[in-house]
Amino acid sequence: MSSPDSDPSRGEHHHAVDRAAIKERVYATFTGLAIVLVQNSNVEHTTAPQATVTLLVGIVAIALAGFAADLVAHLAAHGGFPRGSEMRDLLRLSGTALGSAAVPLLVLLAAALGWIELRTALTIASIVYVVILGLIGYVAVRRTGLSGWKQLIALGILVGLGGVVVLVQQLAHGH
Repeated sequence: MSSPDSDPSRGEHHHAVDRAAIKERVYATFTGLAIVLVQNSNVEHTTAPQATVTLLVGIVAIALAGFAADLVAHLAAHGGFPRGSEMRDLLRLSGTALGSAAVPLLVLLAAALGWIELRTALTIASIVYVVILGLIGYVAVRRTGLSGWKQLIALGILVGLGGVVVLVQQLAHGH
């Protein structure tokens, strides 16, 4: 008798869910980074509560968009709505996106409470997002099994791509 963990399709499913969770976190992190960078460049035209709500709404929106995309993909691939563990997986993926904003939202909340300046909070939030992206990239590269210098090159490529994404996001907002 085989254990559930020895079922190859189960393992493939978990890898697919893990991959999707990483993608959701990356999307949400880039979205959050774009939001705080744009707000930081216009800090004199916003308040800390507005900045906090803007980030919260932006992250909730990207989580809902991810959920909707996953739902449509499931409908197309399986001919029906997800149920049971499949629905739990989709909800967990949305939670992953929301979780990416926890620390930046707490920092902005500190600014809303008057504990720190808004510009400082937005800078800290930006740094947190960059660190999250860096850690995701680092973990991904470490899992490749490449030699050290190839991992360094791969990480450099990911950092470069991340920089391009941030640049394009800033250009899209007129900065």
